[in-house]
Amino acid sequence: MPSSLMLRPQTVQNTVQSWTEDSRVTPTATTTTLSRVSVPRTHSGRISRLNLMLSPAFLPQQVEDVSSPVSPLRLICPLEDRLRLWRPLVQGISGEGSHLSKAEVDRVFNVLSASWQTSTKRTYGAGLLLFHSFCDRKSPPIPEASRAPIGAPLLLDFLTACAGVYAGTTVKNYAYGLKAWHTVHALAWTISDDQLNAALSAAEKMTPSVLRRPERAPVTVVYLTQLAPHFDMTVPLDCAVFACLTTVFWSLSRLGEFVVPAVKSFDPGVHVKVRDMQRGAVSRLNLCVTTFHLPSTKTAPVTGESVQWSRQEGAADPEQAMARHLRVNNPGLDDHLFGWRSPKGHITPLSRTSFLRRVNSAVTAAGVDCFQGHSLRIGGVLEFLLRGVPFDVVKTMGRWSSDAFSLYLRKHAAILAPYIQDVPVLEPFTRIAMPQRLR
Repeated sequence: MPSSLMLRPQTVQNTVQSWTEDSRVTPTATTTTLSRVSVPRTHSGRISRLNLMLSPAFLPQQVEDVSSPVSPLRLICPLEDRLRLWRPLVQGISGEGSHLSKAEVDRVFNVLSASWQTSTKRTYGAGLLLFHSFCDRKSPPIPEASRAPIGAPLLLDFLTACAGVYAGTTVKNYAYGLKAWHTVHALAWTISDDQLNAALSAAEKMTPSVLRRPERAPVTVVYLTQLAPHFDMTVPLDCAVFACLTTVFWSLSRLGEFVVPAVKSFDPGVHVKVRDMQRGAVSRLNLCVTTFHLPSTKTAPVTGESVQWSRQEGAADPEQAMARHLRVNNPGLDDHLFGWRSPKGHITPLSRTSFLRRVNSAVTAAGVDCFQGHSLRIGGVLEFLLRGVPFDVVKTMGRWSSDAFSLYLRKHAAILAPYIQDVPVLEPFTRIAMPQRLR
């Protein structure tokens, strides 16, 4: 195998903070090189999370430069390709006794790896890097043959080492990433569900306080109205961002369904385009509704899903914002729905980074609470529930297949207030508005 394709020792960007009570500590450029990952030391002498996993009592001065031999099993490739291209020593349908050709084996692996969304495969790829780095740093290093199919002792050693160092959700993703790696390479996963669930439950409870995300405050109509004056509606980017902001809110959508991960990643077959928007009167009441077909979503990656909004009163009206965006930017039918016209006159797909940067700039100018993407969907749900829209209707609008989002009802007093009065304000409508399991 050409040496240029083999994974060399490399330095991870300094985005991983060491696990300390002070979450503001920033790693310096001083690192200790490991195989495929470098462990940064902080300016205060604290050690990295990988070292903490290997030994909670590890001292920085005990760390020596260690570099394991480069493995031809793990090629340099994007995160999302590691499930497929990082090979275990033994694969389930290749090798001696297999009647499949190399082309047939590759086809099987490629099809199996297509089961997960790209974003999920990126997360799993990050977990694979940590797992193999952990195995390489063990003394003695874990043999490749013992890494897959993985046994319960090694998996539990890895997960329990992560517990208390990483967030519980991260540990869970890394565990299921290893399972997916086995699936893609047709290897048996023999780990007991009871053991795995116990380890993941403990990891969640042991999440360091500095890694726990604060509860997301919902965006409200008042919040959007306060932001509106801080967008210049003669500027192409501002028009696109505010139109996207109101569309995501009123359609109860995920932000990622209306923006692209990066400007160059726009794919007309995956991302929403201008031609995917339709406006017209519907139902016997002849009410005007604007519908968006999302070509690929988290729950329907192949067939896509549809979402809707209608005109609203006030500065947060999505119809007015959309009309202004289309007039100022004039994107083509096959351009990104919220594509904005650059100073050079080119239509630029609206990326998540550009969207969040511009919204947060408006948030700062308005002096309101910080903004998070998912806050839009939460806020839209609460707005419609507070209007008295029946629970099942909101559930359908938000495309939930279960009652999981009933959590919103329990967490927000404003939703429950009319139902818990001495004489319930909405008592005649309770059976319609509240889900059956919560009555």
